Amino acid sequence: MSSPDPQVRAARNLSTSTSRGPVVAVTGAASGIGALLTARLVASDEVKQVVALDERRGEVSEATWHILDVRDPAIAEKLRGADVVVHLALDLDLETDAAARTAYNVRGTQTVLTAAAAAGVHRVVLCTSAMVYGALPDNDIPLSEDAELRATAEATGVGDLLEIERLGRRAPRAHPGLNVTVVRPAVLVGGTDTALTRYFESPRLLVVAGSRPTWQFCHVDDLCSALEYAALEKVEGEFAVGCDGWLEQEEVEELSGIRRMELPSAVALGAAARLHRIGLTPSPAGDLAYTMHPWVVSVGRLHDAGWRPQWTNEEVLAELLEEVAGRHTVAGRRLGRKDATAAGAAGATVALLGAAAVVRRARKRRGL
Repeated sequence: MSSPDPQVRAARNLSTSTSRGPVVAVTGAASGIGALLTARLVASDEVKQVVALDERRGEVSEATWHILDVRDPAIAEKLRGADVVVHLALDLDLETDAAARTAYNVRGTQTVLTAAAAAGVHRVVLCTSAMVYGALPDNDIPLSEDAELRATAEATGVGDLLEIERLGRRAPRAHPGLNVTVVRPAVLVGGTDTALTRYFESPRLLVVAGSRPTWQFCHVDDLCSALEYAALEKVEGEFAVGCDGWLEQEEVEELSGIRRMELPSAVALGAAARLHRIGLTPSPAGDLAYTMHPWVVSVGRLHDAGWRPQWTNEEVLAELLEEVAGRHTVAGRRLGRKDATAAGAAGATVALLGAAAVVRRARKRRGL
């Protein structure tokens, strides 16, 4: 009997290789981390099929696409046949209205967890942030992944992330047979825009007197590889992801070439709160805590599973500085070219000690 045609053999081999492994569904698959993970999963020999869900179709044609809002209960039907759901449809945009952002994030997570259970999915992977541990002066360096979550809802999006984690803890009790894995990245870099990445767009690095900042980064490529580990059930439970070790503030300043500006705590926090309260900056004063106190985390569980980061803190910082080059931010607020020139000349003090002048100009425009 003659051997099969080489193309037939290749097709059979492909069928055999794709018959093993889980069917993985990804929400928020059309952009950002969701798009990167979707592309990574379709290229994996360990994944049988990728189901992509978003409000628009993305560019990964090899995935099976479903176009819908994750808050739509109809998502349950789209998840049938999936083994794992990686939920990445979150809105953490600094410019989004806070109430609308929370409504989307919390309702979306509730719907996905309930729909996954109804569809017979056995694992949901949630992605939050190491910010849920809280940035506090008495934090251990590094924090254990089992450390108490001591964050409050005072920083951008952190309240949403804490609620998402609460929903994740409750889900297995409400839906026996459903497992939930939670992934907590450090400061995320790679096409991201957060209060923490904007910190490096300032003409001076604000340092609050008496604080001890430490920096641990996570490149989106490393986050995607960690999410793949979670989707393939190579690691489970709650775990952190980031570069090994951390950088002290002095190292960050030396590597970045950006000088510091040190202010008393009352001045920095008070001015930041006033600017946010009148709507001139997107970042609440609570964001400053994450630039003041340590929240470095251990990545021991991933290490035990055989995962290693491909990026170092120094490399991610260099990438971040390249990304933000040409942007100008003061107190979390992006400045135009004219404002940026003034800020550069006067230093970052414009942001905080000059807050009153900014407020006066805003009131004059409003006719107050």
